[in-house]
Amino acid sequence: MNARTRSLCGFVLLVLVWAYNWIVSKNALAYVGAFDFAAYRSLVGTITLFCVMFFSRRLVPLPPFGPTLLLGLLQTTGFMLLMTLALVSGGAGKVAVLAFTMPFWTLLWARIFLAEQIVGGQWLAILLAAAGLLAILDPMHLHGSLLSKLLAVSAGACWAAATVYAKKLRSRIQFDVLTLTGWQMALGTIPLFIACWVVPQRPVQPEPYFWFALLYSGVLASGLGWLMWMRLLQHLSAGAASLNALAIPAVAVLAAWLEHGERPAPHELLGMLLVALALVLLSYLATQHPKNAGPST
Repeated sequence: MNARTRSLCGFVLLVLVWAYNWIVSKNALAYVGAFDFAAYRSLVGTITLFCVMFFSRRLVPLPPFGPTLLLGLLQTTGFMLLMTLALVSGGAGKVAVLAFTMPFWTLLWARIFLAEQIVGGQWLAILLAAAGLLAILDPMHLHGSLLSKLLAVSAGACWAAATVYAKKLRSRIQFDVLTLTGWQMALGTIPLFIACWVVPQRPVQPEPYFWFALLYSGVLASGLGWLMWMRLLQHLSAGAASLNALAIPAVAVLAAWLEHGERPAPHELLGMLLVALALVLLSYLATQHPKNAGPST
């Protein structure tokens, strides 16, 4: 296989790993509290990244503390905790779809904080996503897992804020992406453990699946998965890479249906389809204007 074919195969593998991670994380909450799992997963991911940094001889001192800490609070503390809490009462597929509204929040935050213009089809994508969110949240019938839905949307907004802040840092500070990611995850993990000590948690049940979930989410999804993503960006266009924002929630919904029997209500299915259509539109726009496309994870 040539380099592009290998990259596409690696991309498909990464999509499957990240998509199934929503199912694994949901299953893990039967054995561990949400705060504990978020903290343990982040710790394992941090160790994985620091091992990669050490063996690749890129283990360097902490970048500027303040900016790195803020990025860690957004990317690791905020997103990881909100995502895990959303899975407590929400279906894995639905939470994945709502969290992956991140590209639309990125457009809005970039407009506010980076003065980037929202142009043409991006407005249509935002309107489609907004309509999809309203259909999924169903504000006329405030029942069921509304809190889970709001937490999932907040996780996507937090992830987007981290993306925009990282882009702003890139314009002011020269840094190695792997190094910054490892250190921000390390700093962002500390508040998660503080939260574990403050918020009462049920005892961890150290069953085999708990250890499997911890290794899968920490090593594969958080550590090696991110490293593979970084390498894939060297061989795939930004437009092709941005398709992960569409493929991952789609595969997660399918996996949740097959494994958990999660069948969206009609209004939720309509909302998911509108969000998916908006993501398709953004992916198409990314292929037309690759310089404006950024990584979506």
